[in-house]
Amino acid sequence: MRFNHCARATLLALALCASSAAFGQEKTGNKEGFSLKPGTARIVLMRPVIGAGEQSTGGMYEPNADWTNQARENIAAALAQAQSQLGNQVVAYSEAASGEGPIVTQYSHLFSAVADSVIEYQFFPGNRLPTKKRDKGFEWAIGPGIASLKSLEGADYALFISTHDEYGSTGRKVLQIVGMLGGVGVTSGVHVGHAGLVDLKTGQLVWLNADRQMGGDVRTAEGAQKRVKQLLEGFPGKPAEVTLAGQ
Repeated sequence: MRFNHCARATLLALALCASSAAFGQEKTGNKEGFSLKPGTARIVLMRPVIGAGEQSTGGMYEPNADWTNQARENIAAALAQAQSQLGNQVVAYSEAASGEGPIVTQYSHLFSAVADSVIEYQFFPGNRLPTKKRDKGFEWAIGPGIASLKSLEGADYALFISTHDEYGSTGRKVLQIVGMLGGVGVTSGVHVGHAGLVDLKTGQLVWLNADRQMGGDVRTAEGAQKRVKQLLEGFPGKPAEVTLAGQ
């Protein structure tokens, strides 16, 4: 009985801390003055950057090829369903004969790095840099070089998507329980997601939705739909809130 009371008290304290952190953290940013009316833009959906694996007992990331392939297939299917409901013309990226695949991949990873910096240095109030205070606006970019890519000619914006999931191993979950009993916080599982719209004329990030506590098990079709719904929440120019099948 004593063990149960201690465990419950610890879990409640952790839940309250997590709720406070989540409450204080922003998840969405828009460049000042940016707006997107439905039916006014051509948007290229870039190839999502997706990774899934296991979090070891020591907290190390161990990639899992099968899980990653499942996640890619499931997220691709969910995005295919959602992209026609975003209020503008959204087309999948095609390298065609440009040979720009490698550099586009670099831009996708650069976007992920920028999005993570936004979470760290602007979305968390306590970590905000002096130049990223609320009154300084939302000023982030992946560079003007993207405007010169032939494979993106004729498009107005690029929609970047990235997800990273680490599912806690049995050892990690046991360590988390032991940590709780000892009053030490140990996380089990990492679920990060970024979705961002980049202006292809300037390389500026005009909209971002990013969170380090995403929901939805991307290894399943239903979970991937939940993840995509969260990623595209608040998408500019969307005529109405979209409910994906099964949600």
